[in-house]
Amino acid sequence: MDLDADHLFMGEALRQAQKAFRAGEVPVGAVIVRGDRVIARAWNQVELLKDATAHAEMLVLTMAQEDLGDWRLTDCTLYVTKEPCPMCAGAIVHCRLARVVFGAADPRGGAAGGALNLLQFPGLNHHCEITAQVRPEESVQLLRSFFRARRASQVEVQVTQAPPSESDLPPEPT
Repeated sequence: MDLDADHLFMGEALRQAQKAFRAGEVPVGAVIVRGDRVIARAWNQVELLKDATAHAEMLVLTMAQEDLGDWRLTDCTLYVTKEPCPMCAGAIVHCRLARVVFGAADPRGGAAGGALNLLQFPGLNHHCEITAQVRPEESVQLLRSFFRARRASQVEVQVTQAPPSESDLPPEPT
């Protein structure tokens, strides 16, 4: 895949991440491409679905498998705005994706070379090609904006929910 195609398809993943942002989800988006066609699109939906496994990567893998009628995605590329976590990386390897392209690196929790590299782990029966840092500034900016807004709203809630004063408390029983 050439850099122009990577840039274009990462743009599709970024649009999915923006949907997550607007829905109040951590803004991560993903698309799976086969040849030159997007076959699946998804965004984080952990809060919406009340499911800790509803990461964009997990959802888009399921959609792509349904589209192809096979669990093997050997000739597909995943574009995701943030480096996959260990859970997602494990699923990516098991689906046998050919390639993973991501935007923002995650040195503390990423499993595509950040904290560890499950996508190319020597003991596993499949390894994915990795292309890192494609449009990273846009991915990082979305994440920073989301968490900045979340922190600001938590501070606002704390300020509006000040502890009750002595006069607000009910009288003690006698």
